[in-house]
Amino acid sequence: MAENYNDKSWIAELESALKEESSINNGEENAFISEELRAEIWKSCLGVHTKSTYFDEIFDLPEQNILRQDCQQFVAKLGNAEEDKLSVLSDLESLLTYHRKSVSVLYTTGNGWVELLLPLIALKLPRSETYLLFEAVVSKYVPRGAAFYHLFRLVLLYHEPALCSFLDTKRITPELYASSWFQSLFAASCSLPVITLVWDLYFQQADPFFLLFIGLVIVINSREQILLLKEKSKEVIIDAIATLPCALQESDVHDLCSLAQYYSCRTPGSFRQDLERCLFDDEDCPEAAKAITQALCLPVNVSELVDNIVSPQELTSSDGFRFFLVDCRPADQYNAGHVSTAFHLDCNLMLQAGDVYKTAVQGLLSAQQQALDAGSTAGGEHLVFMGSGRLDQDQYTHMVVASFLRDSARYVSILNGGYHALHDYFGESIDMSLADHNSVACQVCLENDANTEKISLQSAVGSANGVQSPSRDIFGKIGAVVKSKSVEVKDKLLEYIVNPSGGDVERHVKPSDKIGKRYRNMAPVFSIDDEHEPQDMGWNLAEEDDSQFEVVTLSSWRDRNDIIETFECKELKMNGETYESELLVSKSHVYVLRHTGKRDCAKVIVRKPLSAIVRITRKKKYPQLITFKYGSPQGDSLNITDMDRFVIPKANDATAIISRQIFNLLKREEDGGGSQ
Repeated sequence: MAENYNDKSWIAELESALKEESSINNGEENAFISEELRAEIWKSCLGVHTKSTYFDEIFDLPEQNILRQDCQQFVAKLGNAEEDKLSVLSDLESLLTYHRKSVSVLYTTGNGWVELLLPLIALKLPRSETYLLFEAVVSKYVPRGAAFYHLFRLVLLYHEPALCSFLDTKRITPELYASSWFQSLFAASCSLPVITLVWDLYFQQADPFFLLFIGLVIVINSREQILLLKEKSKEVIIDAIATLPCALQESDVHDLCSLAQYYSCRTPGSFRQDLERCLFDDEDCPEAAKAITQALCLPVNVSELVDNIVSPQELTSSDGFRFFLVDCRPADQYNAGHVSTAFHLDCNLMLQAGDVYKTAVQGLLSAQQQALDAGSTAGGEHLVFMGSGRLDQDQYTHMVVASFLRDSARYVSILNGGYHALHDYFGESIDMSLADHNSVACQVCLENDANTEKISLQSAVGSANGVQSPSRDIFGKIGAVVKSKSVEVKDKLLEYIVNPSGGDVERHVKPSDKIGKRYRNMAPVFSIDDEHEPQDMGWNLAEEDDSQFEVVTLSSWRDRNDIIETFECKELKMNGETYESELLVSKSHVYVLRHTGKRDCAKVIVRKPLSAIVRITRKKKYPQLITFKYGSPQGDSLNITDMDRFVIPKANDATAIISRQIFNLLKREEDGGGSQ
């Protein structure tokens, strides 16, 4: 460290800089780091802790000559003084040789190692610290394998399908123009001042996939320039795209990263949890890698879909997108259970009744636009197509998705696992989570039913006696509708494609209701959990009897002596509707008072003893979205009997106070002074 920092005054400045949130989204430029602090902040962001490293200076790699020659050629381009060149060359070869021996990965020309080292050497740190930074950058941010390039193509297809189609037609894959970008984190293409600023923002984001969106912005911003090359050869187009980052100036970096953040927020994030380990953590995940390389379009997981369509609009709007679910299953499967806000587009009609299918697609686009214009919770620009989840049954679904992509429709994705995965996700709360769910006709229920053999036998006996079983009767009626002539099919279809809205009446879950699966192998204690749990979804679905709620005076409740704290909140229903409410915490209870619209008047919606709260969960993506789960211990597991979900602006304060009161209550009970 420089002598003028011997007084350690830089520590306070560094801590302040590290605590300050990145301001890329705010249009400010204070996310850039001063030269004096850059080395320390990079080390902090990368988790590097100083330790001594011994370099044996033995240069005996089988490919040593290739490595040395690449280092010499790269240093020669820098234009430094001869003395500086020798120092840089010595450091490059020594560090790369040591790294090559440490990771046992063969060095090859163009693998990005040389370029990655230059911005780190420019920090003028001791060699051991430079190496630790290099090792951290390679292990945390440089993607591994071909799956990353397939993912890049899917993200480009999602946002710019016409441009992606053009490149596909020319047989230009991302590996051909972007390999040097991603292997060197753009250091091979950008000047040292530019790449230093890019890395300032990149490391502060702490998101390895941010690299993906920087590349996406570079390609999309040059869309017109690329399309003008349609008459040029494949090689000319590849070279033109590969050299795009070379034109970046220091003044462009902030806008580049701001746009990258914008596209990141408008892209489904399921691929992150599926691919991060195999792309950045050296874990072998062949199934995930194979799935992304064979994907027709960007896949979306059930958990992300449900979070998006259930969460209130004010939470998803900040992320920039909301899903519009398109159920592509045949009519009989759709009628046996579906998401209430899903639009039904029978994929079989594509081949069986082309005119009707075209009418249905027009109805889909019209319903989507109407939902967007009305600000409906069911409306969104981003289409998610859902099939049955069975490969042999979903070929028509894939044809429908392909037709949308062929027409250059933006924001097209497909649900991983289809309806089968959605059904499994909801588990025992399936009847409350789906509309019109009929376990007798639902294919997944029939597959999962342990008594399938018994049902089949009963059906056979019934047929022999001339009695038609209920399931055969249902499928027979549906078959008659589907097989009816074209005009009748069109009439039925137009009924199917009316997007349901507000059809579900709601109530609070009763303690007697069975919701979700029990928590296995978990102690019956209070906790705050950041992870999403499938059981969260089965709440607030049935009819709510207004007469059961006590009407009270708001001000009198706020002034009660036993009330410790009051928090503004919004009560969240399954269909995304919210109610302005207040959360009140006492030493023994939590209360939720829903505003009625009348002055100083509210209804007591929740009145629960603290001892009934067995879990409080929050979402990583929406930290203000809090779920209270009530129940009791049952052996080694928890029996969850009821739950409520709220959007609480001061969620941290609320959960902290509630947890403190629960612990105080437990302590009083242990001391023999617990009160009921």
